[in-house]
Amino acid sequence: MFNLISSYFCRGLKEIMKKVLFIGAHRPDRSPSQRFRFEQYINHLEENGFVCHQSYLIKEWHEKKFYNPGNLTHKMYIFIRSFAKRLYEVVRYYNYDIIFVQREAFMTGTTLFERLYKLTKAKLIFDFDDAIWLHDVSEANKKLGWLKNPDKTGKIIRIADLIFAGNEYLAEYARKFNGNVVIIPTTIDTNEYRNLLLNTHPSVCIGWSGSMTTIKHFEYAIPFLIQLKNKYGNKISFKVIGDGSYRNEALGITGIAWNKEDEIKELSSFDIGIMPLPHDEWAKGKCGLKGLQYMALEIPTVMSPVGVNMEIIKDGTNGFLAETTDEWVEKVSLLLESEELRHKIGKEGRKTVVEKYSTESQKKNYLNHFNNIIQ
Repeated sequence: MFNLISSYFCRGLKEIMKKVLFIGAHRPDRSPSQRFRFEQYINHLEENGFVCHQSYLIKEWHEKKFYNPGNLTHKMYIFIRSFAKRLYEVVRYYNYDIIFVQREAFMTGTTLFERLYKLTKAKLIFDFDDAIWLHDVSEANKKLGWLKNPDKTGKIIRIADLIFAGNEYLAEYARKFNGNVVIIPTTIDTNEYRNLLLNTHPSVCIGWSGSMTTIKHFEYAIPFLIQLKNKYGNKISFKVIGDGSYRNEALGITGIAWNKEDEIKELSSFDIGIMPLPHDEWAKGKCGLKGLQYMALEIPTVMSPVGVNMEIIKDGTNGFLAETTDEWVEKVSLLLESEELRHKIGKEGRKTVVEKYSTESQKKNYLNHFNNIIQ
């Protein structure tokens, strides 16, 4: 009898719990956008009455084919399989209270699936952390660039019930289509991000972290890194994380492939973290993630004064901003020559992240938006 009552109670509890479906391209713990914009909030949502499910398209064994040049046959297979998966899943969407789309439901220019979600009872939240309305296609997939549609982002924003924008620049764009826009900064789990104190090498390590698609941004650092190499010689070293195929003989760099399990360990070997960016519309939409990762680990950080970086960094206090080659050489040199300054800037950087850009600092705000949209 007790088991029967318990069964009915649990069934009733499940019925009153709020259900959220998170739509993304990648499996959990793979994509920075997903990891730092919704995955790290899932436990908090579940602790506060939400049942959360994730739906993703690109499996681990697809990634090498999808993000490297060529492989057109395999890429078309991924497109067809992904389209079929999204269609098959549509019948399951009727019982969700919220459908959360991170960037897009499908990797081509269609908004079919977002429009289908709107036919369900669910409220549609759209989240984006880059200027994805611009036609930016990776080198590996340039031949498939015609499948993209720059107008897609605006169309999704127009039909969404709520938009999460990563910074003011993105929010300004979203407000052209929809008035229900809130800024949710990209955040770091500062309980997880603690420096492992692996800076045991004799040289001072200048590090950059990114991906195969953003390695082009590291190239903006080459002129000032060469000057620093000429100035300091073997007193400094360089490390690049995110593209295992990257090589730079002049700087002695062999890139390291990104690996979630080793991410904090590899970042902890940096003495100085850099985030160079071009002054273009795409860079203005960036949310400062790599810089925030360095700062959370108390790694003194130097960033280009582009977009949200100018909000994150108070120059000379919790990091440095550098634009010209001379400025980069000057400010990185200050850090290279003073271990005391590196520690001071590093501690201030982490303090900034904890107070403004940590999951802990934003989780109440995040939860409130989920609750408010379904009241």
